[in-house]
Amino acid sequence: MSGPARRQGAQPDGAPPAAQRPEGARTRAIPAQGPGLHALEGLARFNAAPAAAAEAALLACCGSRGWARLIAAHRPYPTLDALLAAADEASYDLAGADLDEALADETSAGLPPGTPAAAHTAWEAAHAEYESRFHHAFVICLDGHRPEEQLNQALSAIHHRMSHPPEKERAIAAEELRRLARARLSRLIGRTGPAGSPSVPV
Repeated sequence: MSGPARRQGAQPDGAPPAAQRPEGARTRAIPAQGPGLHALEGLARFNAAPAAAAEAALLACCGSRGWARLIAAHRPYPTLDALLAAADEASYDLAGADLDEALADETSAGLPPGTPAAAHTAWEAAHAEYESRFHHAFVICLDGHRPEEQLNQALSAIHHRMSHPPEKERAIAAEELRRLARARLSRLIGRTGPAGSPSVPV
Protein backbone atom coordinates (compact mmCIF):
# COMPACT_ATOMS: atom_id res chain seq x y z
CA MET A 1 0.00 0.00 0.00
CA SER A 2 1.43 3.36 -0.92
CA GLY A 3 1.96 5.94 1.76
CA PRO A 4 2.11 9.66 2.39
CA ALA A 5 4.04 11.32 -0.33
CA ARG A 6 7.36 12.97 0.30
CA ARG A 7 9.19 15.39 -1.84
CA GLN A 8 12.17 13.90 -3.61
CA GLY A 9 15.49 14.87 -2.01
CA ALA A 10 18.91 14.50 -3.54
CA GLN A 11 20.99 11.67 -2.18
CA PRO A 12 24.40 12.24 -0.61
CA ASP A 13 27.37 11.61 -2.87
CA GLY A 14 28.02 7.91 -2.57
CA ALA A 15 24.98 7.33 -0.32
CA PRO A 16 22.55 4.48 -1.10
CA PRO A 17 20.10 5.88 -3.67
CA ALA A 18 16.40 5.91 -2.80
CA ALA A 19 14.19 4.08 -5.27
CA GLN A 20 11.72 6.06 -7.29
CA ARG A 21 8.16 5.86 -6.10
CA PRO A 22 5.73 3.80 -8.17
CA GLU A 23 3.59 5.74 -10.61
CA GLY A 24 0.68 7.31 -8.73
CA ALA A 25 2.29 6.87 -5.33
CA ARG A 26 4.86 9.23 -3.87
CA THR A 27 5.95 7.29 -0.83
CA ARG A 28 9.71 6.88 -0.70
CA ALA A 29 10.18 3.16 -1.18
CA ILE A 30 13.86 2.43 -0.73
CA PRO A 31 14.56 -1.22 -1.48
CA ALA A 32 15.11 -3.33 1.60
CA GLN A 33 18.62 -4.60 2.14
CA GLY A 34 19.99 -7.11 4.56
CA PRO A 35 21.22 -5.98 7.98
CA GLY A 36 24.87 -5.92 8.94
CA LEU A 37 27.31 -5.07 6.18
CA HIS A 38 24.82 -3.08 4.11
CA ALA A 39 23.89 -0.92 7.08
CA LEU A 40 27.54 -0.34 7.99
CA GLU A 41 28.40 0.66 4.43
CA GLY A 42 25.35 2.91 4.18
CA LEU A 43 26.16 4.58 7.49
CA ALA A 44 29.75 5.19 6.41
CA ARG A 45 28.55 6.86 3.20
CA PHE A 46 26.03 8.94 5.09
CA ASN A 47 28.67 10.07 7.61
CA ALA A 48 31.06 11.03 4.81
CA ALA A 49 28.56 12.85 2.59
CA PRO A 50 28.80 16.65 2.22
CA ALA A 51 26.49 18.48 4.63
CA ALA A 52 24.18 19.80 1.92
CA ALA A 53 23.80 16.37 0.33
CA ALA A 54 23.17 14.69 3.69
CA GLU A 55 20.50 17.27 4.54
CA ALA A 56 18.82 16.74 1.17
CA ALA A 57 18.69 12.99 1.76
CA LEU A 58 17.32 13.50 5.27
CA LEU A 59 14.57 15.71 3.89
CA ALA A 60 13.33 12.62 2.05
CA CYS A 61 12.72 11.13 5.50
CA CYS A 62 11.14 14.16 7.20
CA GLY A 63 10.29 17.47 5.58
CA SER A 64 11.54 19.72 8.39
CA ARG A 65 14.70 21.53 7.34
CA GLY A 66 15.61 22.11 10.98
CA TRP A 67 15.32 18.37 11.66
CA ALA A 68 17.55 17.57 8.69
CA ARG A 69 20.17 20.19 9.58
CA LEU A 70 20.36 19.03 13.20
CA ILE A 71 20.90 15.37 12.33
CA ALA A 72 23.42 16.14 9.59
CA ALA A 73 25.37 18.47 11.90
CA HIS A 74 25.91 15.77 14.53
CA ARG A 75 27.66 13.31 12.21
CA PRO A 76 29.52 11.00 12.34
CA TYR A 77 27.29 8.43 14.01
CA PRO A 78 29.05 5.30 15.31
CA THR A 79 26.10 2.99 14.70
CA LEU A 80 22.74 2.98 12.97
CA ASP A 81 21.07 2.80 16.37
CA ALA A 82 22.84 6.00 17.39
CA LEU A 83 21.61 7.70 14.22
CA LEU A 84 18.05 6.52 14.81
CA ALA A 85 18.18 7.71 18.42
CA ALA A 86 19.28 11.14 17.22
CA ALA A 87 16.46 11.17 14.68
CA ASP A 88 13.95 10.27 17.39
CA GLU A 89 15.22 13.02 19.67
CA ALA A 90 15.04 15.59 16.87
CA SER A 91 11.52 14.41 16.01
CA TYR A 92 10.37 14.75 19.62
CA ASP A 93 11.65 18.34 19.56
CA LEU A 94 9.66 19.29 16.46
CA ALA A 95 7.36 22.13 17.38
CA GLY A 96 5.60 25.09 15.86
CA ALA A 97 6.81 26.02 12.40
CA ASP A 98 9.09 22.96 12.11
CA LEU A 99 6.18 20.58 12.65
CA ASP A 100 4.00 22.59 10.27
CA GLU A 101 6.73 22.34 7.63
CA ALA A 102 7.06 18.58 8.10
CA LEU A 103 3.30 18.01 7.94
CA ALA A 104 2.99 20.20 4.85
CA ASP A 105 5.58 18.00 3.12
CA GLU A 106 3.33 14.94 3.44
CA THR A 107 0.43 14.15 1.14
CA SER A 108 -2.27 11.60 1.77
CA ALA A 109 -1.80 8.04 0.65
CA GLY A 110 -3.07 6.41 -2.49
CA LEU A 111 -4.19 2.80 -2.76
CA PRO A 112 -2.37 0.06 -4.64
CA PRO A 113 -3.55 -1.22 -8.02
CA GLY A 114 -6.33 -3.75 -7.78
CA THR A 115 -7.99 -2.18 -4.72
CA PRO A 116 -11.80 -2.40 -5.10
CA ALA A 117 -13.57 0.76 -6.22
CA ALA A 118 -15.57 0.88 -2.98
CA ALA A 119 -12.35 1.03 -0.96
CA HIS A 120 -11.06 3.89 -3.13
CA THR A 121 -14.28 5.79 -2.56
CA ALA A 122 -14.17 5.29 1.20
CA TRP A 123 -10.48 6.17 1.40
CA GLU A 124 -10.78 9.35 -0.66
CA ALA A 125 -13.84 10.51 1.27
CA ALA A 126 -12.12 9.90 4.60
CA HIS A 127 -9.00 11.79 3.49
CA ALA A 128 -11.03 14.73 2.22
CA GLU A 129 -12.87 14.98 5.53
CA TYR A 130 -9.66 14.63 7.53
CA GLU A 131 -7.78 17.28 5.55
CA SER A 132 -10.73 19.65 5.74
CA ARG A 133 -10.81 19.26 9.52
CA PHE A 134 -7.10 19.33 10.35
CA HIS A 135 -5.61 21.15 7.32
CA HIS A 136 -2.84 18.65 6.69
CA ALA A 137 -2.49 15.18 5.23
CA PHE A 138 -3.38 12.10 7.23
CA VAL A 139 -0.09 10.65 8.44
CA ILE A 140 0.26 7.07 9.63
CA CYS A 141 3.06 4.53 9.81
CA LEU A 142 1.92 0.94 9.40
CA ASP A 143 5.31 -0.53 10.22
CA GLY A 144 4.82 -4.10 11.40
CA HIS A 145 1.47 -4.68 9.66
CA ARG A 146 1.30 -7.12 6.77
CA PRO A 147 0.37 -5.58 3.40
CA GLU A 148 -3.05 -7.23 3.43
CA GLU A 149 -3.80 -5.62 6.81
CA GLN A 150 -2.76 -2.10 5.94
CA LEU A 151 -5.92 -0.82 4.27
CA ASN A 152 -8.17 -1.87 7.16
CA GLN A 153 -5.72 -0.51 9.71
CA ALA A 154 -5.47 2.83 7.93
CA LEU A 155 -9.24 3.18 7.44
CA SER A 156 -9.87 2.32 11.06
CA ALA A 157 -7.25 4.81 12.23
CA ILE A 158 -8.43 7.70 10.10
CA HIS A 159 -12.03 7.31 11.23
CA HIS A 160 -10.97 7.05 14.87
CA ARG A 161 -8.64 10.04 14.67
CA MET A 162 -11.28 12.19 12.99
CA SER A 163 -13.00 12.50 16.38
CA HIS A 164 -9.94 14.02 18.07
CA PRO A 165 -9.71 17.70 18.94
CA PRO A 166 -7.08 19.46 16.83
CA GLU A 167 -4.47 19.62 19.61
CA LYS A 168 -4.65 15.90 20.28
CA GLU A 169 -4.54 14.97 16.60
CA ARG A 170 -1.56 17.25 16.04
CA ALA A 171 0.33 15.39 18.76
CA ILE A 172 -0.60 12.03 17.23
CA ALA A 173 0.42 13.20 13.76
CA ALA A 174 3.77 14.32 15.17
CA GLU A 175 4.34 10.85 16.64
CA GLU A 176 3.41 9.20 13.34
CA LEU A 177 5.88 11.51 11.58
CA ARG A 178 8.58 10.38 14.00
CA ARG A 179 7.86 6.73 13.25
CA LEU A 180 7.79 7.36 9.51
CA ALA A 181 11.06 9.27 9.65
CA ARG A 182 12.68 6.43 11.56
CA ALA A 183 11.45 3.83 9.05
CA ARG A 184 12.55 5.92 6.07
CA LEU A 185 15.94 6.60 7.61
CA SER A 186 16.45 2.91 8.34
CA ARG A 187 15.75 2.16 4.69
CA LEU A 188 18.03 4.94 3.52
CA ILE A 189 20.91 3.48 5.48
CA GLY A 190 20.05 -0.12 4.61
CA ARG A 191 18.38 -1.90 7.49
CA THR A 192 15.39 -4.23 7.15
CA GLY A 193 12.50 -4.44 9.57
CA PRO A 194 11.49 -7.23 11.98
CA ALA A 195 12.07 -10.76 10.71
CA GLY A 196 13.93 -9.41 7.69
CA SER A 197 10.95 -7.56 6.27
CA PRO A 198 11.27 -3.92 5.29
CA SER A 199 9.46 -1.31 7.37
CA VAL A 200 6.56 -0.04 5.27
CA PRO A 201 5.40 3.53 5.97
CA VAL A 202 1.88 4.41 4.88
